[in-house]
Amino acid sequence: MKQFLVLYLAPSSVLAEWAKTDPTQRKAAEEKMQAEWQRWMKVHERLLTDKGAGVGKTKRVTAKGLSDAKNDIMLYAIAEAETQDAAAKAFQDHPHLQIPEASIEIMALNPMSGM
Repeated sequence: MKQFLVLYLAPSSVLAEWAKTDPTQRKAAEEKMQAEWQRWMKVHERLLTDKGAGVGKTKRVTAKGLSDAKNDIMLYAIAEAETQDAAAKAFQDHPHLQIPEASIEIMALNPMSGM
């Protein structure tokens, strides 16, 4: 089995708009998505070797120094599958994709010898 980095992405502009939604409506939608997410996780529990976590503010490090940065990454996880296509297909019906303009990226983790 191969391992894959799974990145859950959503544009920060979409999330900022969502934060303006009526709190009652937002809470109901979030609870619905959480329930669907938990069902998805139960069905795919063998796929994820590390269920991951949400990510916070970003610091960018370059040869010129440190700076605050923004990207669309919300969460990460580690999946294990025979192929990248098999891993990707498992995420086609993931509840995260209900977020407008959201995406999920799956990348092979390639061990570096000597590191």
